[in-house]
Amino acid sequence: MFTAWVSMFTIFDCISVIEVRDGLTFLDLIVIQIENLNNKYNCKVPLVLMNSFNTHDDTQKIVEKYTKSNVDIHTFNQSKYPRVVADEFVPWPSKGKTDKDGWYPPGHGDVFPSLMNSGKLDAFLSQGKEYVFIANSDNLGAIVDLKILKHLIQNKNEYCMEVTPKTLADVKGGTLISYEGKVQLLEIAQVPDEHVNEFKSIEKFKIFNTNNLWVNLKAIKKLVEADALKMEIIPNPKEVDGVKVLQLETAAGAAIRFFDNAIGVNVPRSRFLPVKATSDLLLVQSDLYTLVDGFVTRNKARTNPTNPAIELGPEFKKVASFLSRFKSIPSIVELDSLKVSGDVWFGSGVVLKGKVTVKANAGTKLEIPDNAVLENKDINGPEDL
Repeated sequence: MFTAWVSMFTIFDCISVIEVRDGLTFLDLIVIQIENLNNKYNCKVPLVLMNSFNTHDDTQKIVEKYTKSNVDIHTFNQSKYPRVVADEFVPWPSKGKTDKDGWYPPGHGDVFPSLMNSGKLDAFLSQGKEYVFIANSDNLGAIVDLKILKHLIQNKNEYCMEVTPKTLADVKGGTLISYEGKVQLLEIAQVPDEHVNEFKSIEKFKIFNTNNLWVNLKAIKKLVEADALKMEIIPNPKEVDGVKVLQLETAAGAAIRFFDNAIGVNVPRSRFLPVKATSDLLLVQSDLYTLVDGFVTRNKARTNPTNPAIELGPEFKKVASFLSRFKSIPSIVELDSLKVSGDVWFGSGVVLKGKVTVKANAGTKLEIPDNAVLENKDINGPEDL
């Protein structure tokens, strides 16, 4: 009997409803993946979305489109904490800031108590569910892997964190360490300044946390009821309406040290494909990836095991601006790196290979023509094309 259930947790924002490929959004892909899982194994794995008080209403409207799918979709809200005025260390609402801006959701470490407080945890336990798979909704590589689940059940692991080899692009990512006889997550914010470069070394710390987590439900219930999940507090300074405030947050990965027989599993890089910026969106919308049954799969024609390094200027930061500047997404299967800055526009059928830099000088518009092939080129004006 397949007893896991899937929880894709997110502070639900616009990126979850952005079209990724073929007119499908992140949430569309997640639902398709679980539909295929349920059909293949004749099971009823539900999808659970963790929202904040800011996003709950919008989420309820969005999930209505999936009423005819074979996936049961549940939602619950995480906690609501008052922002702290930084120079006074008092709750902002006590100073009269009583609207939504006076409050914040306290990070994804809140998933465990909020799951319990919502009643969802007890409900799923009563149905015989045993494990939850937790992942960020913008990680296109986060899919249910039955081999991992089987290992956890056989070895009675209460908690599993998926880690993957660190590259120079991941030097700030948290890593696993052994401390006081426990597996623990070490984040860069916890590292003294004099050791930060050592932490960033991909030779000494070779793995980092993907934030794909597998957790035993009974263990969550036991620890939450005992108030035993004392994760490290992460101060997150913000400025809201001209006032400097603090948000005190926790991370779900930091809970690893409280669970019995907790482990880290080294997984392929394919299970970590987050889309945090338009440079990531360019990767997944290009011919570097294909879409099959809701799964984003890397093009086998790409011989380089790492993805191209892509750096887009501020003109490409917003999704609408990004999309408008490409008649079609260029071919990048043979691309090593791309750096674009200034008022640059791409035609259709463009092919990028090797190392490419495109820069439009201030006040000028630079158009890359249809079907252009740029290989190991520095483009600073039309004369370089």
